[in-house]
Amino acid sequence: MRLRHAADLRSLLWVAIAITLVVIQYSDPSWVLYLSPLSCYLAIAIGTITHNHSHKQTFHSKRANQVFGQVLTFFYGYPQLMWVPTHNLNHHHYVNKPGDATATWRYTNKHNLLVALTYPFVSGYFQSGPIKEYVEKVKANKPGLYGRIRIQYVLWLGLYIGAGILAAWMYHSEQTGLGLYLWFFSVILPAILSSTVIMFFNFIQHVHTDAWSEHDHSRNFVGPWFNFLFFNNGYHTAHHENPGLHWSELAAEHAKIADEIDPKLNENNLIWFMIRQYLLAPIFPKLGTTQLGEMPGTPLAEAAKPIPPINRASAPREQTAV
Repeated sequence: MRLRHAADLRSLLWVAIAITLVVIQYSDPSWVLYLSPLSCYLAIAIGTITHNHSHKQTFHSKRANQVFGQVLTFFYGYPQLMWVPTHNLNHHHYVNKPGDATATWRYTNKHNLLVALTYPFVSGYFQSGPIKEYVEKVKANKPGLYGRIRIQYVLWLGLYIGAGILAAWMYHSEQTGLGLYLWFFSVILPAILSSTVIMFFNFIQHVHTDAWSEHDHSRNFVGPWFNFLFFNNGYHTAHHENPGLHWSELAAEHAKIADEIDPKLNENNLIWFMIRQYLLAPIFPKLGTTQLGEMPGTPLAEAAKPIPPINRASAPREQTAV
């Protein structure tokens, strides 16, 4: 159970706190009102931990990584292994260019609140293609990994159903609907927000960036609080250029290239960015983001540079070689 990086002690602590909060809320539903918001934050943070674990596994032990992946699945809201086809193999290959299942410009290149709020639904739908293709290849070539995927899907649904049944059984004789209330706000809502907000993060980190640029392909949120709370997820340029680098080393890597990134893509504060973009820019358009370089998907953009070869370092070898 040895960790590969000591910094992941914090990842384990966050997961342990999330588990503890669920136990407290199940023990006494009166805590749900106070603890559910914290559970929602922790679930979103665990979404970034899931991302990090999918790039660079947390433990030396393969079995420990598999168990940890299932725990992450429960809080993230979708099987952890499916990060590999949608994110590691697809998104990191295309980086918002044509072919990226998570492209920000698929139906429109506008950047407003409506587009941002609907993006997770569009992105989630188109990610189903890489998932299906990956699972079919794994089934044909790696039966062991295919078995793990099947188990993870079964446990993913089974644990949610089990948590609902447990809540109903524990509180069926008390207030009507108390078990459903407990289950939804302590387990289901945090999981829904986790996967949804992680996709929203992907949107704001790539919308209106220059997909063909060496360093301007991603937007960074460099504020210390955001990167503490979300495990350096804000250093997105450095991550894309070094996908196998541990999350704890991204700040130093970002510092090496910060001066080469368009200043408009290094945001200090996520909250101010959202206020400026979604509340003020509709009134004062100059405050909003604008497309850098050619919009992906246009003939001129597609002719600008060849799509780079896939970076196999973006995922554990056993999960990419299918």
